[in-house]
Amino acid sequence: MKYRKLGNSGLSVANLTLGTMGFGKETPEAEAFAIIDAFLEAGGNMLDTADVYGGGASEELLGRWRASRSGAAVDKVVIATKARFGTGPDANDVGTSRRHLHRALDISLRRLGVEAIDLYQMHGWDPQTPVEETLTFLDAAVRAGKIHYVGLSNVTGWQLQLLLSTARAMGLQVPITLQQQYSLAYREIEYEVVPAAVHNGIGLLPWSPLAAGFLSGKFERGAGPGSDARLGSDNPMNQHIEKDLFGSERNWNTIEAVQAIAGEIGATPAQVSLSWVANRPAVTSTIIGARTMAQLTDNIAAADLYLEAAATATLDAVSAPTPDDYPYGPFGVLQRVRYIDSSAQALRELPA
Repeated sequence: MKYRKLGNSGLSVANLTLGTMGFGKETPEAEAFAIIDAFLEAGGNMLDTADVYGGGASEELLGRWRASRSGAAVDKVVIATKARFGTGPDANDVGTSRRHLHRALDISLRRLGVEAIDLYQMHGWDPQTPVEETLTFLDAAVRAGKIHYVGLSNVTGWQLQLLLSTARAMGLQVPITLQQQYSLAYREIEYEVVPAAVHNGIGLLPWSPLAAGFLSGKFERGAGPGSDARLGSDNPMNQHIEKDLFGSERNWNTIEAVQAIAGEIGATPAQVSLSWVANRPAVTSTIIGARTMAQLTDNIAAADLYLEAAATATLDAVSAPTPDDYPYGPFGVLQRVRYIDSSAQALRELPA
């Protein structure tokens, strides 16, 4: 494993994070415990969960794992969890209001069996709550010793900048990380979110870096995901992802390039795909969602894999999103170009 600063903080984390969304539901407890132990033995140190994963089962499992272990194994772990989505039937059992976050944070602390959560992330944007309300609660929680660092997740570029700028203007705790979907199959955050993260020193924590298994190379062009695959479930989100993934010629071309590179360097497609995203600008740690020990073993090898420049360039080109509409297409790019040589500007030439 390689270690990097967690955003603009003094905390160091490994370049791979273990996601535990399926722990307590999809992965039996004994196997989940063994996966956590193996991840830590390999040098990993951050575990990511959320209060809604398995209806709280993931946090509870991590709490039991902590209680069953002692010493350095527990002390080294950086715990990251999230709050925002619905945890009950009441109208106020959702969002980033002061009331909901107060209750959600206390429940997460109890489930995890910790006095403070290392990274507390807002799981998504809440259009009903003023950002000032959310940020003042998080600042107070840091001052009270219940949170060490604040993170964000699933926001747009303008939402990220608003939250960061408001926190700075009010003298409040500034979020240091952003957890977003990012992979060779989903690169649209490069339009606005990645530049905003780079500008502000935010550490990106990509989720679904293998695009729900698509980039592991286990699917064939023209075939569906199969009933036993995660993508084949009845979850509406999974059905949407399946349509995006399997209906894109660009994605099939990308996975073929990944497979070719993997064959050339003696790696697996999953390792190549993970290495690509783990070494993108602003990325601090990539979240791997290993449901089995075999998946963990395969994914961990990507932590020390660096692709040659030619391989990276090939993947960059074949997976590049191709927007045609303003402000992201060629005409939109033209509006943001500034040349040192004014004659080039006069000719309205696009950059090479």
